[in-house]
Amino acid sequence: MNKITTLEKAIAGVTAGSTIMVGGFGGFGIPGNLVLETARQGIGELTIISEDFSDGYRYYERGLTCLLSNHLVKKAIISYAGGQPRITEQKFSGELDLELVPQGTLVERIRAGGSGIGGFYTPVGVGTIVAEGKECREIDGRLYLFEKPLHADYAYIKAYKADPRGNAIFKYNSISFNPIMAMAADTVILETEELVALGEIEPDRVQLPGVFVDQIVVQKEVAL
Repeated sequence: MNKITTLEKAIAGVTAGSTIMVGGFGGFGIPGNLVLETARQGIGELTIISEDFSDGYRYYERGLTCLLSNHLVKKAIISYAGGQPRITEQKFSGELDLELVPQGTLVERIRAGGSGIGGFYTPVGVGTIVAEGKECREIDGRLYLFEKPLHADYAYIKAYKADPRGNAIFKYNSISFNPIMAMAADTVILETEELVALGEIEPDRVQLPGVFVDQIVVQKEVAL
């Protein structure tokens, strides 16, 4: 099966109202070309699940900033918003539905979604606004919140290298959210900086098996 395609064809199935997980951490490891193409096509009413939107202080718009600037995000499920002024503006204007999730809880909710787990109990957030509307249970004398899994229609993933089957490796801290998001989406689109031949990536170095990847686009830099 040929998984290699163009940006335009890769997101052809993404429609208004889709839920998209976007990999990356602190502005690094973001599949910027996929995000930018989504903005160029004006696909809106999106629910975005990501670690953060913290690229708002860059001298040009990159990453998820372009989705916010074009008013394409209906809901954001993230763990950090401090570096993105547009989050604040759109939240308080009523345009954006914002759900802040503690980072460890966010990861575990995504993992649960990818593993077919119906949810889990965690002590994080007990006694805070995070607990509002959630089941709280005492286990061995300690209170825990029940957290539900997260799932998405699409996952945009960024790799350093990948082969034609989608077996991929990541660079630095970009591994933190990218592989796990690939497990929790119906369709996974992998943006890779470099495409290598089958067998060039040693099996024990593969950080994301190609079985999780549906489509591959090869892009070295964000096309501004």
